[in-house]
Amino acid sequence: MAAPIQNPAKSEVRSVIRLLHAKGQRLADIHKEIVSVYRNIMNRQNVTKWCRHFSEGRTDVHDKQRTGQPSVISDVLLQRTEEAIRVN
Repeated sequence: MAAPIQNPAKSEVRSVIRLLHAKGQRLADIHKEIVSVYRNIMNRQNVTKWCRHFSEGRTDVHDKQRTGQPSVISDVLLQRTEEAIRVN
């Protein structure tokens, strides 16, 4: 048996789920495939969730853009930090 893939991108695992779902594989079989290749990267509930998304027409495997706390670093602060690093 091949070695499991370590630290895959989320989009990679979701792409595999999308492919297997499109091929008509059952949820349990999709989860078994994911576990056999990636180990415990995703539980069965999340596989089910992603299959549901793909059944509903979602095609994107990347996370949706989220609003978050705005960055507190300004261009001036970034420039000063870079200068301090260069000096040291």
